Amino acid sequence: MSPPLLKLGAVLSTMAMISNWMSQTLPSLVGLNTTRITTSDTLTQISPKEGWQVYSSAQDPDGRCICTVVAPEQNLCSRDAKSRQLRQLLEKVQNMSQSIEVLNLRTQRDFQYVLKMETQMKGLKAKFRQIEDDRKTLMTKHFQELKEKMDELLPLIPVLEQYKTDAKLITQFKEEIRNLSTVLTGIQEEIGAYDYDELHQRVLSLETRLRDCMKKLTCGKLMKITGPITVKISGTRFGAWMTDPLASEKNNRVWYMDSYTNNKIVREYKSIADFVSGAESRTYNLPFKWAGTNHVVYNGSLYFNKYQSNIIIKYSFDTGRVLAQRSLEYAGFHNVYPYTWGGFSDIDLMADEIGLWAVYATNQNAGNIVISQLNQDTLEVLKSWSTGYPKRSAGESFMICGTLYVTNSHLTGAKVYYSYSTKTSTYEYTDIPFHNQYFHISMLDYNARDRALYAWNNGHQVLFNVTLFHVIKTEDDT
Repeated sequence: MSPPLLKLGAVLSTMAMISNWMSQTLPSLVGLNTTRITTSDTLTQISPKEGWQVYSSAQDPDGRCICTVVAPEQNLCSRDAKSRQLRQLLEKVQNMSQSIEVLNLRTQRDFQYVLKMETQMKGLKAKFRQIEDDRKTLMTKHFQELKEKMDELLPLIPVLEQYKTDAKLITQFKEEIRNLSTVLTGIQEEIGAYDYDELHQRVLSLETRLRDCMKKLTCGKLMKITGPITVKISGTRFGAWMTDPLASEKNNRVWYMDSYTNNKIVREYKSIADFVSGAESRTYNLPFKWAGTNHVVYNGSLYFNKYQSNIIIKYSFDTGRVLAQRSLEYAGFHNVYPYTWGGFSDIDLMADEIGLWAVYATNQNAGNIVISQLNQDTLEVLKSWSTGYPKRSAGESFMICGTLYVTNSHLTGAKVYYSYSTKTSTYEYTDIPFHNQYFHISMLDYNARDRALYAWNNGHQVLFNVTLFHVIKTEDDT
């Protein structure tokens, strides 16, 4: 192929690729073949499966609402994905527009050459006809040379015609690209021109402000339980899993204790993600079997009820040693005063914003619940409160800000039915429902760091979110 034809072949090949890309790729990228973006679109709610949402509200002592916050933690709204996609698409369109502009400059230059050649060839053809009509007046040699040159140029004529057509197509492409770029810019302006980095910084700023706000909140009263979020399905029907409420934000270790008796093995995971995937980091072989499922990890130590006794054990994960043990005086044990589901759940150890607690029943209190605040180092009882709620009628219980909340069942239809405040030594009957999704709860504990309820629900490890009523601290508060 001669040089002019090589050049034309390269141009036509490039144009064919651009045409194919535009016809197949642009409609799907812009969304012309699937969805349509309008200015009435609103932010898509992030489902619980995509990540935790932080819910919090605050009111002053007169009951006036101060603020209500609903914010995703470490997640970005779906609108950001649209903005980022548009930004990337605009960049591709701009790059393609620049490429077509370069191609167009070359095409226009060559096009002028083509037009000139075409004019010359038409003139040559006319002369050739004139010469052919009067060929008898010319020498045969000159006539033959002209005819050979004409024969060489004849195949170029249809190529030049196609070249003219493709040059018009490039001009059309330029116009379409210009229109597409205008449409994309308009869409971007409609949905907001925030890019990923800017949105991420806004979320981080909101999270910081939210945490600063939460530090100003005093202890709250339970108003609502939502969920659950199923984290994992594992183990037997009964068990316990927990994190340390006093651990740092970077320390997210999970501890897992399957079954309510006849076991001494505690499994540790470095994070929730490792727990879900089953990637154990360490196992501990306790010196004693535990009773029930009502254990708690607090400030790096495990507190549990020793099997067939009312003795509380404090076990250090760091040293692998028992740091303290003490008998809980008069406390019933070994299914004397369990929760409604049984399982040697007589003594329930728990922690909240105030400290370490034990919930149990005694003969002296007629089998009704007793609440004792414990010294976390010595396990000594600091103070006790006697309630009038029968321990055997309680499904489960947990402490939040010094108030004990008791459920009326461990089965379907369970709700928080009773609460007792250690601050005022008063009780009230409540009606706070929650979704017992898997029909049998054998462990329910509050974690003050996460502000969530950890539950073991018929072999499912789940989390419930809690909504608390808060009173804003003032400078006059001590």
